[in-house]
Order: sequence, then structure tokens, then C-alpha cells
Amino acid sequence: MEAEAVKLLAAGLAIGLGAIGPGLGIGLLAMGALQAIGRNPEAQGQIQVNMFIGIAFAEAVAIYALVVALILLFVV
Repeated sequence: MEAEAVKLLAAGLAIGLGAIGPGLGIGLLAMGALQAIGRNPEAQGQIQVNMFIGIAFAEAVAIYALVVALILLFVV
């Protein structure tokens, strides 16, 4: 295999596999928040704030994977 092909494959795998975890995590987080709001509608504000903070932390992992993929593409 050529070095360029390996580099492209590695970058694709980095972002592809790096986005699976945050995608599942955000889905589970939203599901839990919606269930909690359904059980206790008065706590909606507090639950939403915590949900958005959790989503931001989960999305940070996907951003790190994107940075690694870009480094593989343009630096290595």
C-alpha cells in the first residue's frame, strides 16, 4: 500500500471510530433526560442544563478525533 493511501485510511478510521462513542453517548444522555423530565416535569430546567453540559463533554471527544484525523491528513 502506498503511504498516502494508508494516511487516508487512518484518518477515516480515526474520525469514523471516534464519532461512534460520542454519538451513542449523546443519544443515551438525551434518552435519560427525556425520561427524567417525563417522570418529574418540574425539574425540567435543571435536567436540561445538566444534559447540555453532558452533551458538550461528549461532543469534545468527537472534536478530539477530528483533530487527530486532520493531523494524520496534513502533518504526518
